[in-house]
Amino acid sequence: DIEGVAGVSSRDEGSRGNPEYERARRLMTEEASSAVRGVFAAAPDAEVSIADAHGSFTNMIPELLDSRARLVRGKPRPLAMIEGVQGGFDAAMFVGYHGRAGTGESVLSHTFTGTLSDVRVNSRSFGEIGLNAAVAGHFGVPVLLVTGDASVEAEVRNLLPGTGTVVVKRSIGQYAVDGVHPERARAMIERAASDVIGGNRQVPPCVVPGPVALEVDVTIPAYADQAMVIPGIERTGGRSLAYAAPDYLTAYRVVRLIATLSTVPM
Repeated sequence: DIEGVAGVSSRDEGSRGNPEYERARRLMTEEASSAVRGVFAAAPDAEVSIADAHGSFTNMIPELLDSRARLVRGKPRPLAMIEGVQGGFDAAMFVGYHGRAGTGESVLSHTFTGTLSDVRVNSRSFGEIGLNAAVAGHFGVPVLLVTGDASVEAEVRNLLPGTGTVVVKRSIGQYAVDGVHPERARAMIERAASDVIGGNRQVPPCVVPGPVALEVDVTIPAYADQAMVIPGIERTGGRSLAYAAPDYLTAYRVVRLIATLSTVPM
């Protein structure tokens, strides 16, 4: 993702069509390459795949990436941000992540499209970290490392015991940070990636057993109106929805569908 990358603090930096975005996408690409270098430093025979996971999913600059990695790019994708994890990987790393919607002192915090104010899985609030980690867990893949701001570290500690973190900035507010230099951030990420791979860290996958009670709060009632086309969805309030899913992957797909419908012009 891009919001948790060192040096990024504004919406412009995550939005196409301006010079700040062009700079930020380079920073994003470099941080991804740093993680790749760390993996190969610890495991020279590894196979690494990078999933571009911000906005259009076409942010990273392919020719600037470490050439040893494959790149999953573009959309739509069945598993969105974490597409490819179903391919038999041993571990996952989340680079450039941000806090879930509503998190205080978390720069650019949101969940998926920004039209979701809260997502609860079996009564527990999940942001993109939890939602994507549980997809990985569905396929038996543990998340070994997450990088981003200090709120990300707190979220990981609560949801993913044993997962390593790298804090590249501390949020002063929604659009302000105090962060390390991008070069230092890359060195930190590379070292951490190498350590979690080389240290054979035993981290259990984040598994959410079914059935799953899903609750989603959207930011305005009209988005709940839109979501009522989903079979089996229940409206529990003006901005609140509920869905009984047989398994976690179904719940994840319903969250993605609600988020997508919330961006459809009305």
